[in-house]
Amino acid sequence: MGDSTQQALDMILNQVNPCDSDGEEVTLDQSSDSEISSDEETSPPPEKRGRMETHEWLTETAKDGTVWREEQIGRPLHHSPIECNPMDGEPTAFARRKVSSRLQSFLCFISLQMLRTIQEWTVQHARQTQHGNWFMDLPELMAFIAILILRGIVRLPAVHDAWSATLGVPSISKIMAQNRTSCGTYASMTRTHAVNELQMTGLLQSLMFGGLSLPTALYIATKPDKFGIKFWVACDLKSKYVCNIIPYLGKDSSRPTGERLSENVVMKLMDPFMDKGRTVTTDNFFTSLSLAKRLLGRKTTLLGTINKIRRELPDSAKKTLDREEFSTQVFSTSGATLTVYAPKRRKTVCILSSMHSMVETGDTQKKKPNTVTDYNSLKCGVDVMDQMVRKYTVRSGTRRWPVAVFYNLIDISALNAHVLFQACTGVKERRSDFLVKLARELAQSHMAAKEVHKENLQQQPPTPDTGKRELCQVKCCCKNNHATKRCVSCNRFTCGKCRKEMLWQCQVCSDNL
Repeated sequence: MGDSTQQALDMILNQVNPCDSDGEEVTLDQSSDSEISSDEETSPPPEKRGRMETHEWLTETAKDGTVWREEQIGRPLHHSPIECNPMDGEPTAFARRKVSSRLQSFLCFISLQMLRTIQEWTVQHARQTQHGNWFMDLPELMAFIAILILRGIVRLPAVHDAWSATLGVPSISKIMAQNRTSCGTYASMTRTHAVNELQMTGLLQSLMFGGLSLPTALYIATKPDKFGIKFWVACDLKSKYVCNIIPYLGKDSSRPTGERLSENVVMKLMDPFMDKGRTVTTDNFFTSLSLAKRLLGRKTTLLGTINKIRRELPDSAKKTLDREEFSTQVFSTSGATLTVYAPKRRKTVCILSSMHSMVETGDTQKKKPNTVTDYNSLKCGVDVMDQMVRKYTVRSGTRRWPVAVFYNLIDISALNAHVLFQACTGVKERRSDFLVKLARELAQSHMAAKEVHKENLQQQPPTPDTGKRELCQVKCCCKNNHATKRCVSCNRFTCGKCRKEMLWQCQVCSDNL
């Protein structure tokens, strides 16, 4: 049966003309089925459809398990960020009622209680190290601060040049004599008082000057002042007002185990300003995905550069060799966007943002994305504040860290006082003019007391020299010398070493001066 069937098929094939069917060859297959073949040709294979979907929605998992999805530039992201608060910060109603002068604005940051604490520890330190009966009252301390502020405005080669006959500043010499400013040691505070008495967008490390013998002093080569005490600063972008500041004191026992130092610092600095739609701009030391999510839970967005060694970043974002110049790659995850921009060949910048709902590139030659341009415009808060402080700083070389903290406290308080005074009163004036008038108000009480004391001495009849011998009460150049004469100004017994002999003049020569 099988042989006869095969013979019949061979006869049919021999009779068929190969040129039939419009010149095409006809191939017969015993197992061919036209209906099944047509169905297979019309339906695309499922493997091809799966590969197309994978290419359109490319996902990548980081080392810590974070799933990132690559996004198209100019396409809205799947998460919608919270709305930012566009309004600027304003003084409270209490501050507007309280601040009507420059001195009142300054005392909002260095209060009278803080000054009394500084006075107490200064007197204690001076009596232990130099003079057993040395004393300084509160108006004299305020006058000393006024001298520091004036000395910061008029930069002189040395401190004693402020009382020089050629380079001296008359306003400084009228406030206090030079031997009085060098007689004692000002601004001596304990560690607890120095770091706890001083209590928006921009975070940075601010290094304060001073060659200090302190266990928590640091050396940072990239800072203008290489060695000193580090302060964490939160600064307002528009006014450069220092909103919050925390000194670095080493390991913090109150920090929870496993929490990063950078996250702990940011959450402490921004705690008074949470839940108000603010935006925090940070550098790569602070920025992390976990910090962005924590801030987002408090209705605060984050924008900052992120270090490429972070475990939460995808591996493709860390590669720099295969990128073209001015190219941009965008990734997104729950509540955050990662922009990888290549400003140069073999160099990339990673920007993490929780405030952008879409990443777009500009029409310029460099094709910068909007996340990079926004970061460049928002990152300058603390840097500009540092420049403003340095322009009229009261700092000088010191090896005592309480004095260095005291200088830094005056600089920041004077800057904030200028911003607050203008906001509360509406008076616009240059910062140098504000500081001169502030110094005048600080020294007013001390200078008035000096005038009253001088008038009282002039009204008293001259005390005859009885030859009584007493211990020297000045002791600026001696230890325990005896004295028989008194000072014509303060009426204290003064020995020959602590006395300054004055040459007399006739009335004609005195009037011609």
